[in-house]
Order: sequence, then structure tokens, then C-alpha cells
Amino acid sequence: MKKVLFLLALTTSLIYSNNSQAQVKIGSFSQEGVLGLFPGIQQKQDTVLNKFIQDSLKPEYDYQLSEMLRKDSVYKKDSATLTAGVRGIMQKEILEHRSKIVNWQQYQNQVLEQKSNEFLRPYLQKVYAALEQIVAENKYAYVLKEDAFIFPVPLKDNLTIKVAQKLRLLSKEQEAQLKAQEAAEAEAKQNAGGATKPAAPKKN
Repeated sequence: MKKVLFLLALTTSLIYSNNSQAQVKIGSFSQEGVLGLFPGIQQKQDTVLNKFIQDSLKPEYDYQLSEMLRKDSVYKKDSATLTAGVRGIMQKEILEHRSKIVNWQQYQNQVLEQKSNEFLRPYLQKVYAALEQIVAENKYAYVLKEDAFIFPVPLKDNLTIKVAQKLRLLSKEQEAQLKAQEAAEAEAKQNAGGATKPAAPKKN
């Protein structure tokens, strides 16, 4: 899905070809910008992750802690009567439980990230399917992340907006605002073109 995202330097060669000076179409895109428009997605994600913490991670932590304490207590009580082999096995198990507890936050963050990616997968499939279709239909040569651009990209090349429109994620108010911005951009472009147009020669 992410194959359409090329993090390339913005150079003149990406905008104009050397031979024909024909403009190469470059679009900007923000995955997060589209995901944030899905109704209630943040609340749903938080609910899923919190439930996972309570149902899976917390019991696992409690188990690791209780087993470490139990085995450590048994080891301290019976170590004198245990064989060297059994003591070695118990020490290893205690250290494994202790290591899991000490590094629990890092482990939990990794597991939650995986769970989050799993939750977002169906949303991302819709997003990138729409993006690939827009890129193909409009013949974009490159799609860059929004933060790769120094200056704002024209609305016609803002693929975040195009994807959101294709997936019908924008409200009527947002659509109206976009139309107003598009009209303003078109007017500004027309005025700029008229200002640079050379004056017609005077007739004698």
C-alpha cells in the first residue's frame, strides 16, 4: 500500500522534464490526515486498546509478578536441599520473570503498537486503495508526504483531500469550505496570469 509514497528530494528535475519542459504531476498525502477523519476512530481505538490492556496485558503482568515472587520464595526456603541442577533451573526462571517485569513498559508499548496496527489495518486498506486509484486516474508521477513540501500544495494536488472526498469523509461544511478555497485559488491564479501577460503592441 505504501509503495506509492516516495520520499524524494524536491528538485527541479521532479517538476519539469529536461527535454520537453512538460510538468510532472506531484501530489501530497498524509495518512494520519485521512485516518483522523473516520468518524469516532480515536474513541474506537482507545476502547480496543484499553480492553486489551485489561483483558490480556494486566493478567499477564500479574502472572509474571506472582510467579517471580512464588519461585523466589521457594528458592530461598528450599535452596539448601535442592540439587545444583534444580537450583540453576529455578534461578533462570526467576531471572526471566524479573526481566519481564523490569522491561514491562517497553514490552507493553510494543504489543500495543502491534494491536493498534491490527485495528487500523482495515481503515488503511480503504485509504490506500482510494489513493492508488486516484494516482492512476490522474496520472501522478510522485506522491510525497505533506511534510516533504516547503510551500503549501495547491488543493488540486492535495491527495489527502481527494482521498477523503472519495471515501466521503468530509462534512457538508468542509466541502463548502473547499469549494470556496478552490475558487479563491483559481481567481488568484487567473489574476497572476493576467498581471504577467505582455501588453499588446500599440497601433500607429
